[in-house]
Amino acid sequence: MKKGLILTNAYSSAANELNGSLRLKQEFEKLGVCAEIRRNDGFLAYIGEGGAPVINVSADFCVYLDKDKYTSFLLEKGGFRLFNSHFSVQACDDKAVTHALLSGCGIPMPETYTAPLCYTPSEPVRAETLDLLEEKLGYPMIVKSCYGSLGEGVFKIDDRLALAEICEKLKCKPHLFQRCVTESLGRDLRVIVIGGKCVAAMERRSDADFRSNIELGGRGLPVAVPADAARIYEAVAEILKLDYCGIDLLFGKDGFLLCEVNSNAFFGGIERVTGVNVAKLYAEYIFKQIYG
Repeated sequence: MKKGLILTNAYSSAANELNGSLRLKQEFEKLGVCAEIRRNDGFLAYIGEGGAPVINVSADFCVYLDKDKYTSFLLEKGGFRLFNSHFSVQACDDKAVTHALLSGCGIPMPETYTAPLCYTPSEPVRAETLDLLEEKLGYPMIVKSCYGSLGEGVFKIDDRLALAEICEKLKCKPHLFQRCVTESLGRDLRVIVIGGKCVAAMERRSDADFRSNIELGGRGLPVAVPADAARIYEAVAEILKLDYCGIDLLFGKDGFLLCEVNSNAFFGGIERVTGVNVAKLYAEYIFKQIYG
């Protein structure tokens, strides 16, 4: 019997994530694959007595819908094929790592500075740091927590007081600073990529927020992907070795700029907007990779 594993976060209760798991399970079953959905709280991979990785689950592959880097690492050491791989999930989980990996590869991105890491909470953010950010990026500027999704942890900063406050708030957490692409405030291009090819795309817009996420009240419009956008997403998927991802592009005055890459992008919204059965295409892609 063909058997797959769909592994979700141990504490996830988000309806859109759970719906995605169920949709994938349904599409796998149409292909003759029994796909089990499990929460990542059963110690499916651990280090046994003597130091060898022990895999406590049996399946032909795993759709890894978590970001737990320890389990993904051990599953791969134990011979599991993950979709996406341990490397790819970690490359996208930390936004600063994403930009660093893609730097120097011809991928247009906003000017980006990673924040100094603070291990002494009592130490204040230096005024010189704020001066440099003002000089380099000006206002408005974008500040992002390196970890987070659905627009959480993303801030538009309009003045020195707000900058000082957000730097103090985030100083003990990894975060970054970016030039604000004002032309794209409340607007971006979301592309779903499977096997290096675009399968669905929509322009997201918000009239109430500088973030265009549908989960935050934005709306989606189906679009054809321009050639210059295709060049970017194809290169990103190849460099980060992604089987599946959602790529967000900003509308810059001189062309598209990479905003973020999500290795576990939800697809319910883009399916509704475009009518494309993303779950079916992803399941078929995995089936072909595993069973030929």
